[in-house]
Amino acid sequence: MADQIGALVQSALVTIAALMPIVNPIGSAPIFLSMSADLPNVGRHRLARSVAWNAFLMLMASMLVGSHVLAFFGISLPVVRVGGGLLVTASGWRMLNAEDTRGKTTPKVSEAWEREMARRAFYPLTFPLTVGPGSISIAITLGARVSGRGGSGLMNVITDLVAVLIVSLTVFLSYRFASRLISYLGETGTTVFLRLSSFILLCVGVSIVWSGILGLIQPLLLHR
Repeated sequence: MADQIGALVQSALVTIAALMPIVNPIGSAPIFLSMSADLPNVGRHRLARSVAWNAFLMLMASMLVGSHVLAFFGISLPVVRVGGGLLVTASGWRMLNAEDTRGKTTPKVSEAWEREMARRAFYPLTFPLTVGPGSISIAITLGARVSGRGGSGLMNVITDLVAVLIVSLTVFLSYRFASRLISYLGETGTTVFLRLSSFILLCVGVSIVWSGILGLIQPLLLHR
């Protein structure tokens, strides 16, 4: 019994260690802040909770059925990387050219803002910012281990659920307190910070696209 519990704990730690660097909630927090800079603080806090919940659902879905969905549609992981990278690149480009709305009257959380937050909560804040092509690839790979691990399938699913829950909680905490950066940076510093974050997001998108293209080209080169 003790050996089985130890194996499950080790499996959960492996899942957390594999997902955390890719999800990178602390590194994504500045980009989350730049994408929600026009929202009031209370709206940003609600948005952080929604994104964390969406991230949990996406990671679990990727683990449980991701490989089956990709196989059904005949989609490879490199194609997912290219498509997701294009979305990230488009988001970064749009943010770089967006009008600076900070410093204007801070809106209250009305029905219009509720709808806007609901729209942003999944795209682009959950996908592809928080759970992108890299995270989905890792989650699908981890999910494929379930049949090969010892113990019951239900216990393995519960172990993955707990591990993903911890990752999602880290996402919530990182995004929830990201707004404190604004008070520390000041108006000019925040403007520079948000533009740099947009440029970094653009570069991340190009990097994801490039990795996907390499994944599509390498099999062709090996068969030459």
